[in-house]
Parts: sequence; C-alpha cells; structure tokens
Amino acid sequence: MRRPHRVVMAVTDAMPIFEAAVPCQIFGVDRPHLADPWYRFSVVPVGTGAVRLSPGFTLAPTDGGLDLADVDTLVVPACENVHDNPPAELVELVREAHRRGIRILSICSGAFVLAAAGVLDGRRATTHWLHADELARRYPAVRVDATVLYVEDANVITSAGTVAGIDACLHVVRIDHGAAVAAELARRLVTQPHRDGGQSQYHRPAAPALREDWLAALLDWADEHLHLPLTTTDLAERAKVSVRTVERRFAEALGMSPLQWLLRQRVRRAQQFLETSDRPIGWIADNCGFGGAASLRAHFARIVGVPPSAYRRAFHERADAARIAS
Repeated sequence: MRRPHRVVMAVTDAMPIFEAAVPCQIFGVDRPHLADPWYRFSVVPVGTGAVRLSPGFTLAPTDGGLDLADVDTLVVPACENVHDNPPAELVELVREAHRRGIRILSICSGAFVLAAAGVLDGRRATTHWLHADELARRYPAVRVDATVLYVEDANVITSAGTVAGIDACLHVVRIDHGAAVAAELARRLVTQPHRDGGQSQYHRPAAPALREDWLAALLDWADEHLHLPLTTTDLAERAKVSVRTVERRFAEALGMSPLQWLLRQRVRRAQQFLETSDRPIGWIADNCGFGGAASLRAHFARIVGVPPSAYRRAFHERADAARIAS
C-alpha cells in the first residue's frame, strides 16, 4: 500500500484550542471512505512532554519524536501572544522544514512564527485581520493581505482567524485528494464546501436588518441550481430583496459580486465532474451552467490554471498511480 501523506502539527504551551483542534479534525480522523489511505497525522509538542492549550486543555504527544525527513506538511496553529517572540525551537523547526521543501500551513496568528523564521519574506500572506497591522509592522518583508481568508504562495499557506483555518485545511485536502473529496468532507463537517482564499474576512459590520440567514439560504439554493442561467436578478427575486441589496451583501460577506461567486461555484462543480466521471466536456458545461464547452474551457483555464482536459488527465493519472502503488 502506498505511503500516506504525513501531516505534523507542532504545538507549544498556551496555543488556543480551536486553532489546534481544526487540523486534528480534518487530518487526524481516518476517512478511508473518502480516500485510502487518508493522512497520517501527528501532534508534536515543541519542547518536552505534554503542552497546555488555552483554555484548560492538555495535549499529549502522539509520536515519540519528529523526523522531518518523514513529514510532508507541517501545521503551525495560532500563537499565544502575537506581541511576544515565538519560541525559538518552533521557529527553527519551521525554518528547517522550509529548507527541506516541506509544505507549511499556518492558522491565524501562526503566520507570526513563519514570519519569524523568514519563510514569508517576499511572499504574500495573511493572518487574522486584528493582527495584520502588527504582522506588517514587525516583518516589513512580508506582503500582508488582511482582506482574504487564506493565501497559498508556492508550498506555503497562511490563513486568517479561527474558522478560516477550516477553509485552509479543506484547501489542502482539495489539493491532495481533489474537489469532490473536499466537498464531501465539508458536507460531513456541516460547513461550506468551498470558500475561496480570496473571499473577504468577515470583519465588516453587517447592517442590523441584514442578517446572514437569508444569504446562507440563498447560497445553498444557488448551489443546487448552478445548471440554470442564473442572474443577479434571479438571486434577488429568490431572496425577496433588491438587486442592490444582493450585490452589497455579496461584496460585504464574500468579497465578490454575485456573478463572480456563481462562476467560481460552477468551476468547482466542473472539477468534481472531471474527477469523478468520464462525462464529455459539453455535458459538464451544460450541467454546470456554462452554456457551452467553449465557455467552460475559457473560464476553467483562467481560474484553475489548466484546461479541463489536462485537469482530468492529471487527476486520473494520479489516481491510477495510487492504485498501482497500493
């Protein structure tokens, strides 16, 4: 059987529990029904013995030691305090992992550890919007973007605060196992199947009369009707609000227009069809609401970076190689 992708989470005293729990749930729960093998996940305290997580939790090591030669992805959760220097041993671990070409994922203020290790120099990165100014001030070589949920720059991924860590971890699953697997995992976790890294962090105050419930219901409905030629007017009529209200809420909550969101959802749906079926490109285009194969090819190549045929071929070749190895 082929070797599973090994994910290691490095933890130190007083890290927030939520940011540490997210990778445990995404990578640490075996899910052979989604992909076999799933990840091999380890929690490695930096220092000696168990570590205390805030508030009131103690996390024991799952492995006796850490050999970076056996690590594929290193996860760094949030810091205890962004104004303090991160532990030198953790910084050195991140620096060495980067030198070895290991993929590194930080959650929330974990970006400060990556920055202290020099990993983010010259890179675009994000963190919780509350800490973005401090990150930019302390590490001027980092191109801080406080407006997005997560950023992928080569093999370095940084995410915004708290729940955005779920989005970043699901993005890793999408890279490793495909959009269909990531979408099914999100469904089981009862979270959105895909929020683009470029989506806005939710730090702008919502108008009192406009709560998230109608927008969430509208997104669910639109996702179920992507095969239809939906317009902003269709969305407004479904939500029983004005077109301007729909446009404003999409901009505030999602950081994009309704049509941009629909296009990205259609591309993600097309990815799932390409991964899981042999349906012709024309059929996929029609069932994803593109209106034709030419439109699908153009938008898919622009957003994903490769044509649909190349994406399908690469994904199937990877799956075939996995079957042979197993």
